[in-house]
Amino acid sequence: MAFASVAVGLVFGLIGATAKLSNSVIARGAATAYTAIVRGIPELLLLLIIFYGGSLLLQQIWRSLGGDSYVEIQPFVAGTFTLGFVFGAYATEVFRGAILSVPKGQIEAAHAVGMGRLQVLRRVMLPQVWRFALPGLGNLWLVLLKDTSLISVVNLNELMYNSRSAAGATREPFTFFVAAAVIYLAFTIVSMVMLQYSEKRARRGVRQS
Repeated sequence: MAFASVAVGLVFGLIGATAKLSNSVIARGAATAYTAIVRGIPELLLLLIIFYGGSLLLQQIWRSLGGDSYVEIQPFVAGTFTLGFVFGAYATEVFRGAILSVPKGQIEAAHAVGMGRLQVLRRVMLPQVWRFALPGLGNLWLVLLKDTSLISVVNLNELMYNSRSAAGATREPFTFFVAAAVIYLAFTIVSMVMLQYSEKRARRGVRQS
């Protein structure tokens, strides 16, 4: 779920950052509203709105088409979309800052030597945007990894849900919740090591001041 949510969130983040830096007042306003609203609503509340509200909306649409069976959003889908949606709101600001960090002189020089827009994007912009954005995205990933525990409230069979079920069945909550904490900590430590390695690779060839 964390990997799927990051994929969704990166798309939202890139679209949001592009919209915030565009010349369109409507695009900038929509992107600003997106980041302000999402960052102002708790993730758990947003999950419940999407899961129950989305299921209700789908049910009404299905009935309007003549269907009589029950329709609902699957917990995994609701969780992935919610976490990706939230990740994208924060990633929007990360990408916006990374794009603004690329020196304009390099872009102008690339155009001056005959590079097209796609070449400038691929050879000049993306490598540097990725390097600038990676630390911020890494921090968001660590938060997202722990936020997957929220999806247990909509009965998705994941780590926190299983820990709670085992704790209730055995009446040993301390044992299973500590075990879950250790597993989350292990995932976080592994992620931190991989992120540090990725940041080191992204800085290859860059002169350190």
